[in-house]
Amino acid sequence: MISDQLVKNFRERFPVVVENEPMSKHTSLRIGGPARLYFVAEQVDDLTNILKAAQADGIPFYVFGGGSNMLVSDQGFDGLIVQIAFRAIQVRRVTISAFAGAVTSMVAKQAGEAGLAGLEWATGVPGTIGGAVYGNSGCFGGEVKDNLVSVDVLTLPDLKRVALPKAECQFGYRDSRFKREPHIILMATFGLKAGDFIDIRKRMDDIVKKKKAGQPYDHPSAGCMFKNFVYQDEAEIEILKRQIKDVPADMLARKSISAGWLVDQVGMRGEKIGEVQVSEKHGNFLVNLGSARTQDVLMLTSKVKMKVRDELGVMLEDEVQLVGF
Repeated sequence: MISDQLVKNFRERFPVVVENEPMSKHTSLRIGGPARLYFVAEQVDDLTNILKAAQADGIPFYVFGGGSNMLVSDQGFDGLIVQIAFRAIQVRRVTISAFAGAVTSMVAKQAGEAGLAGLEWATGVPGTIGGAVYGNSGCFGGEVKDNLVSVDVLTLPDLKRVALPKAECQFGYRDSRFKREPHIILMATFGLKAGDFIDIRKRMDDIVKKKKAGQPYDHPSAGCMFKNFVYQDEAEIEILKRQIKDVPADMLARKSISAGWLVDQVGMRGEKIGEVQVSEKHGNFLVNLGSARTQDVLMLTSKVKMKVRDELGVMLEDEVQLVGF
């Protein structure tokens, strides 16, 4: 536990740092205990300077963007949480560069307004570009890696700025190098294709309509809680096929079984623990009905995973990032 004196000394050097900031204010689930220290970095230099100081003082830190795929402990985080708020977006011919704090859906919107195709799938995606790159976010047939050219990062612990081409980012399904090696994402550049603005706008409008029809917007959520079940070997899915004869053909063709569909098959849609509920609209969303606790989220996700494992032979993996555990 960091000492009161250390906190006092740190805040004397950085007066804009807030103490005991409720993380429920900064996560899309509206859940989470306090960050002992909280700082909003509006410039890359602000981020670098405060992280150098935290490292020198031995203060643990966590860096995030939009808080849309993030679950913070009810006890909070005993260290420094930094929110990236540098959000500039720049379009150059057929490329678009966005700082890590740029809202992903706004990047897609600006690309579309510039007549650039390739990011339509990101319409309405919550969170920021930094988080999207970190988790190789995707939906509706597209994902970050499809059009990414390069990523600017700070390496840890030396805090050097480096530009990494896509080939060095080791992208996989909802995965990247950044989940395994310590980096802080600063900016991403995408290479797109010139297209017809009206066609791009129509595709984006269609995606928004599908999202509104199939996803819950009436309560706070963290987006998809589980990764889809992606498999390589047919043997991995034999138990599921024995239990359910009519697995959708499109899922089998992709070798990717929807996590929401799996949750539905075991009757967990609508299941509740405390003020947390598996959405009645989509089995892969957990919603906060009002005063949910992180502990309830963890208990409900565990219950869902065990039910899917025991009945269908599939072990779902969490998609959200845990902070303060």
